[in-house]
Amino acid sequence: MSTGLREFLEIPYDELEELNLAAKQQRLDRVAADVIAEARMKYLADEKRIKAVTVCFSDLEGRLHMLDYDKKFLLKSADNLTFDGSSIRGFSAQSESDLRLEIDWAAFYWLPSDVFGAGKVLVFADVREKDGTPYAADMRARLKDFAAQLYKKDGLTINAANEIEGFLFKGRDAERHYRETGRFDFISEGGYYNSLPGDALRLFIDRAAEVQRAMGFQNEKDHPEVAPSQFEMNYSYSEVCIGADQVQLYKLLSRQVAAQMDMTASFLPKPVTGVNGNGMHTNLSVSKKGKNTFFDKKGRDGLSASGWEFINRILTSANDICLVLNASVNSYRRLDPHYEAPNQIKASAVDRGSMVRIPIGNEKSARVEVRSIAPDANPYMALYTIVRTGLEGPNSVADTDKRPRTRTLPDNIYDAIRNFKQSKYSANLLGADVAEKYAALKQMSADRCPKALGSQVKTAEIQFHHEVTNQFLWSQF
Repeated sequence: MSTGLREFLEIPYDELEELNLAAKQQRLDRVAADVIAEARMKYLADEKRIKAVTVCFSDLEGRLHMLDYDKKFLLKSADNLTFDGSSIRGFSAQSESDLRLEIDWAAFYWLPSDVFGAGKVLVFADVREKDGTPYAADMRARLKDFAAQLYKKDGLTINAANEIEGFLFKGRDAERHYRETGRFDFISEGGYYNSLPGDALRLFIDRAAEVQRAMGFQNEKDHPEVAPSQFEMNYSYSEVCIGADQVQLYKLLSRQVAAQMDMTASFLPKPVTGVNGNGMHTNLSVSKKGKNTFFDKKGRDGLSASGWEFINRILTSANDICLVLNASVNSYRRLDPHYEAPNQIKASAVDRGSMVRIPIGNEKSARVEVRSIAPDANPYMALYTIVRTGLEGPNSVADTDKRPRTRTLPDNIYDAIRNFKQSKYSANLLGADVAEKYAALKQMSADRCPKALGSQVKTAEIQFHHEVTNQFLWSQF
């Protein structure tokens, strides 16, 4: 905050929303990258009250990494930002560790100073090889490039909106202390839609939703969820790359707000036995020249033939891609049919146990909802996988009301790893090298955990979870 010695940038929330929505619109309008870069760098040079720029990228498992660069240094060195890739799980080997960051100036965010600190802005970056070529394990760049090719070739825009559930627990860093306590303590036991205006869960939701609005999320509704101390804050759909960035920001701002309130926002898929888990229902549609190609008023469940083909391709490859959508040992606890689990490889307009649901929609809102995704999945990898599979994957599912006997998704990570490693489709989709690295990471985590889940959450599946563990915890094996 400002003192007599410092004057750092602090922008009111209503002005933040205007700035971030304008930047978002530039991305939607596909304003040329060099035009945006020039404008952003000029802004940083002129705005003396900004001290640092937070540059973000995600690793192969989807964990968000942040580096704060001094603004003056960044402006001089934006074309030569390097980091040690061998320090990032699943990135480069020690002998070939140097990687570069290429700032995506269009993905620029002004931040609420009371949550992130005064005098800072945030921007996403893509990871590059030393020679500047795309780094294969950077799924954000893969998703962005694929979406750009679809638009350039066929004029297609992929729209995405994620419904991200989380738990609010007492105490800071509750996940990292789980190995000491063996439990999570609910902050509230009010239940679905039932939380009084002044209780801790509602205060957290209110504050986090304010931060979302200020960052241009275009909120729709927020509420407690089915399980005790569970929350969900919904926002409008956007272009798929923006949508993936917003998943990372959603979790980041939730964790930050919770920590300021001496609590923990957790996105573990199933942190507590006996209550519903956390999902990340992912709504997708494809538009061309502003028209929703998934809508057909006369089609089955209001979907067009292309919408049903999109679904059938996903169902065909469901077991091949399950490890991407359910990326941890703990996520297979959530795929329990006793808790509205979407573990059935089928599509339905009504059955919430289906992997894919067709929500009620109209010409604007018709969409496909993939329900089996857990919130700890790498959002870039998950969206890239679903979109490319839905548009280009094999299709062996008959588009009829009378389908074969329903299959189910794996109920443990070992089967999911085996399916993934044996899948030629997954190897072609991600590239053999990236698929091998990803499977190896998942295997290492699984090997640190009990081979049978059992009825109770085990310490190891929390301690070695990719969003929780660190070098110290990883070595406690």
